[in-house]
Amino acid sequence: MSLTDQDEENIGGVTPQSFTGSALFEKTFDEGMSLVEETARYLDGKGREESKDLPRKAALLYAGESMRVTTRLMQAASWLLVQRAVHEGEMDAELAAGDRYRLGSKEICLGGREDGTDLLPKTLQDLLERSDNLYRRIARLDDVLFRGGAAGAGVQMQISRLEQAFGNAN
Repeated sequence: MSLTDQDEENIGGVTPQSFTGSALFEKTFDEGMSLVEETARYLDGKGREESKDLPRKAALLYAGESMRVTTRLMQAASWLLVQRAVHEGEMDAELAAGDRYRLGSKEICLGGREDGTDLLPKTLQDLLERSDNLYRRIARLDDVLFRGGAAGAGVQMQISRLEQAFGNAN
């Protein structure tokens, strides 16, 4: 699932609490947590074995890029879990809106692809791309919800349309 410019425009002005009750949030949350689990399984299993067979340059790149994917996913999961905690009343919304709980490590997570990533195992390449897409979507959500990013008209109507399209998670 992708947060398009249209989706971003449609969620402008929505409160974090109302957004976390939406189907879009639930889909993003599920995708993020599944990607965390998939990546952990890969890096602890098949990825570890694949990295042993890489030439020196590719092995160094593997180490760096596996750290980048891990950082992206830790940041994304933390953000998603904080938003869910607010929605479930386990955390105060004002506290969660503070800088401490915003998406971090952007210099690492949004950094450009290193030369030679085509030498890395295909599974890691796929995880890098998917984690980058997820992180960028969450960064846009964070900006819209907490930093006054894009605002659109008819917000509640658009959220309702998204819920109808993806099924209401409530």
